[in-house]
Amino acid sequence: MDATLAFPLLVALIAIALFFDFLNGLHDAANSIATIVSTRVLRPQYAVFWAAFFNFIAFLFFGLHVAETLGKGIIDPAIVSPLVIFAALMGAIIWNIVTWVFGIPSSSSHALIGGLVGAGLAKTGFSSIVWTGLLKTVGAIFMSPAIGFLLALTLILAVSWLFVRQTPFAVDRSFRVLQFASASLYSLGHGGNDAQKTMGIIAVLLFSQGYLGSEFHVPFWVVISCQAAIALGTLFGGWRIVHTMGSKITRLNPMQGFCAETGGAITLFAATWLGIPVSTTHTITGAIIGVGAARRVSAVRWGLAGNIVIAWIVTLPAAAIIAATFYYVVGFVG
Repeated sequence: MDATLAFPLLVALIAIALFFDFLNGLHDAANSIATIVSTRVLRPQYAVFWAAFFNFIAFLFFGLHVAETLGKGIIDPAIVSPLVIFAALMGAIIWNIVTWVFGIPSSSSHALIGGLVGAGLAKTGFSSIVWTGLLKTVGAIFMSPAIGFLLALTLILAVSWLFVRQTPFAVDRSFRVLQFASASLYSLGHGGNDAQKTMGIIAVLLFSQGYLGSEFHVPFWVVISCQAAIALGTLFGGWRIVHTMGSKITRLNPMQGFCAETGGAITLFAATWLGIPVSTTHTITGAIIGVGAARRVSAVRWGLAGNIVIAWIVTLPAAAIIAATFYYVVGFVG
């Protein structure tokens, strides 16, 4: 399987990558719609259409810096083979399915990165790792929720001060409208950052097989395919995780939902423009905790938040182990 692929096998591997992208949308739909659903601004069936639309059009607003990071900034493109990509995708897909079944809001992004790292290590050891890109990404595991937390906390304090003289009914009515904008921005950031990860995987596969010539780039058909796959996944929703993100961590009103989504969206926009593959799950969780903590510390169910953090930490090594196992098993059988 490490040899040059026949075209039908290449198509099958691209289909698996797009299936992961679909699962990413399914798994992470909660990130962009949990707050707008939990505040009852939109019904779930309408919210997923809203989020899917902005997931799809995200390529119009962002460059492809995240795709380039995933394609050549996590493991050395020179060691990439069809078996490496297959193992990486299986590590990410299986971990995503496990966490989806149990309603755990882990990171699809870091499952994919863990899969890449595990497959690369299985093939050539530590020499396969591009340490600058990996360390930047691992750093984002801790920074993105912290930044989301701080931005959302700052926003909720500023907004509360600005609207202090208005009645609760007037505030609620205003932010029910504004939440459409904040949910749109977060969905845009989700589509912009997450779809590019699969673009990078497909592009480096094509590059390794000689289909892109001597220069690594992301073909436009790959861009459209990945944006469509993640949007389709969002349409199917991830209701177990929506419930966890939207109500179990802390109860939200429309003003809090707006601040959480806006703080998260700003974080995602900045990371995408900088080419950092952050976790949308981590980001919105930090933001939701931020608005909950602004109300009172006890408003946040810290035990659940702690379990989510544990899932974040476990995701990368778990996906890496699954990917490495697939690499060895399929390589042995092949």
